[in-house]
Amino acid sequence: MATWANLGLQDSTSPLMEQLNFFHDHTLLILTMITILVGYIMGMLMFNNFTNRFLLHGQTIEIIWTVLPAIILMFIAFPSLRLLYLMDEINTPSLTLKSIGHQWYWSYEYSDFLNLEFDSYMIPTNELETSGFRLLDVDNRIILPMNNQIRILVTATDVLHSWTIPSLGVKVDATPGRLNQLNFLMNRPGLFFGQCSEICGANHSFMPIVIESVPMNFFIKWIISMTN
Repeated sequence: MATWANLGLQDSTSPLMEQLNFFHDHTLLILTMITILVGYIMGMLMFNNFTNRFLLHGQTIEIIWTVLPAIILMFIAFPSLRLLYLMDEINTPSLTLKSIGHQWYWSYEYSDFLNLEFDSYMIPTNELETSGFRLLDVDNRIILPMNNQIRILVTATDVLHSWTIPSLGVKVDATPGRLNQLNFLMNRPGLFFGQCSEICGANHSFMPIVIESVPMNFFIKWIISMTN
């Protein structure tokens, strides 16, 4: 989760988010180089007076300042397109989870098991334990196994919502009458927090998402306890 004075992205939980972090740093480095170069040229023009009375046109420099930005954009576009296709790729999932957005809470269904579904509400501040996270903790967390491909199907019953976990690098709209899907893999255990990222009404900021990533044996024990 985001912590106090954290100006960067959250620590990655999935290989996809690691790649997004690398792409962010890669693009930021290119932007920094462009900013320094343009700033240096503008400074030179302000503090120096260059004149050339024989210069009528400069085809060479025009070719350079047309081709060079195109090459720089290619260095940004190719990694971006690669990540875009990776995010849409659905690998063979080990587990399918269905998430349904309501005003203003989430419902979850484990489609691979019979009668395993529950609602997830934010815990009010006056009921929160000392170790809880204000406005982020829920009464029923999503329990998922780590190191497994998870497919999530997202929809809504009333208005637009958005199912988002920043540390996983996933964000998908929950649209009434439409089923969206995405794929992710968690490579470490822990609690991962997210919130609805669509302005869905008065209590939009009070429908958080909490995923608890656990080893497979803990997940199997939880499934047995929930289905019995």
